[in-house]
Amino acid sequence: MKEFKVLKFIDKFEFLFDKFGVDYRVMRRILQIKLIMDGRRVPTIINNHKKDEEDDENKFFKSLLHYFLLGIFLIILVAIRGNIMYQMTTFFGITMFMLLTTLISDFSSVLLDLRDKNVIFTKPVDSRTINSAKILHILIYMFYITTALTGLALLAALRHGVVFFLVLFLEIILIDIFMIVITAIIYTFILKFFDGEKLKDVINYVQIALTISLTVGYQFMGRLFSFVDINVIFTPKWWQYLIPPIWFAAPLEMIFNNNYSSYLMTLALMAMIIPIISIVIYVKLMPTFERNLQKLNNNSNFVKRNKKSISEVIGELICLNKMEKIFYKFTCNIMKNEREFKLKIYPSLGFSIIFPFIFLFNTISRGSSFGEWITYLSSTKYYFNIYFCALTSSTVIMMIKYSEKYKGAWIYKVAPIKEIPPIFKGTIKACLVKLIIPIYLFDAIVFLWVFGIKILPHLIIVFLNIILFVIVCFKAMNKALPFSKSFQITQDGEGLTNFLLIIFLGIIAGAHYGITHIGFNVYAYMAILCIGVILLWRNSFNVSIEGIQ
Repeated sequence: MKEFKVLKFIDKFEFLFDKFGVDYRVMRRILQIKLIMDGRRVPTIINNHKKDEEDDENKFFKSLLHYFLLGIFLIILVAIRGNIMYQMTTFFGITMFMLLTTLISDFSSVLLDLRDKNVIFTKPVDSRTINSAKILHILIYMFYITTALTGLALLAALRHGVVFFLVLFLEIILIDIFMIVITAIIYTFILKFFDGEKLKDVINYVQIALTISLTVGYQFMGRLFSFVDINVIFTPKWWQYLIPPIWFAAPLEMIFNNNYSSYLMTLALMAMIIPIISIVIYVKLMPTFERNLQKLNNNSNFVKRNKKSISEVIGELICLNKMEKIFYKFTCNIMKNEREFKLKIYPSLGFSIIFPFIFLFNTISRGSSFGEWITYLSSTKYYFNIYFCALTSSTVIMMIKYSEKYKGAWIYKVAPIKEIPPIFKGTIKACLVKLIIPIYLFDAIVFLWVFGIKILPHLIIVFLNIILFVIVCFKAMNKALPFSKSFQITQDGEGLTNFLLIIFLGIIAGAHYGITHIGFNVYAYMAILCIGVILLWRNSFNVSIEGIQ
């Protein structure tokens, strides 16, 4: 069996595990098997995994290159002699974001794994040994990720002295533990109130919502500081006690500037005490967590609904033939029920919702009050930011060929399918109705409130341009039957295609912006665009079976 260097290192601490009642030899063998199995798992951060790669290659170690490249940028935040409070708050914010999203995307399956209990509990192995193997499993990979992400920055910290380096090193260890415990505690509370299939859906939505909220949080983190004459000024406020990255920046500010104010000392104490308290809470909740984890095996039956959903009603109206309606409904069901698909797509859709508003927030300094800021916005053309809500439409169209249950695609061969175009038409319409148009409508309603009814014709043009963009995305992407390929495989060249499509979106947005300056009639442009969308739709789905991969 393959041996790992990290296990040889852990062997030196065997006496500690024995002291706490852990069967070290059994735990080591469990851990060894888990590390071997991890070689078959593709981390979320890797997007170019190909089917012909060797099965025994550990894809995780390839993903460390991505973290290492990001770590190069973190060096700047640590090395320069500026406002250490600002620099290190940003540093810890990025680090915590990357670690937490990695835990969410790649290690939730480890925290919520029932196979250990189902397989190993039938043997004479106690829960303490199994839980130790689970925790060490995560810690090993967190060590690799953290080293790749912050290793260079730690070396750069030596520029500020050995004490600064040691404090930063200890804080990174605390952050690793804190992120693991926070993730586990979140799932503990979810497990307490939900079970079975509903629980799995809730976990999926929590993963998505947490990823989106972290992105929004960066906007508030940037507003912890103000720039005056190119100098960064930090102004203490009570609500900053709720921002974890600033806790960990405080001790370094104290060391760097010999600033021992009561405010910084309180934040520094929080950086030490709160991670320790979270560990104690997790240990206390662990028995509850393990009991509730069994709820994942409780799969309740689906309740048959008598009423049609809004998307089903819309499908009846916009689908022209029976085959189109079948694949429209099929696509809606897949997008609703397949968790892996939602986990791949929904975070990017969430970003599409908030991107237009992020760019509006950058203008918030234009008014001394909220009312003045809204008045200022209504006099501008910042409503063109709504085009950012279509940024991920190309990703949605690209991903509809992938599925967790891709092996079920054999049904295409046995089903009496005579025409290919209705398949794609029904699928694209489902993507528009279920994913893309709802995001646009949400942003459009908010923009109408901010900018006024005068922008309504422009919002209609944006709607038509989004449909045009989706059609062009479909034409440009490699063709494959819906949900017929594995997520583990991506098509060659689609990254470049996606980039070019985003440029195309910028071009059509620029054309729309341009007509507002040359005096071209908005309604005439709208009519031309509408005719163009109809003609393009009619001629874009004539795909033969030979043209499908």
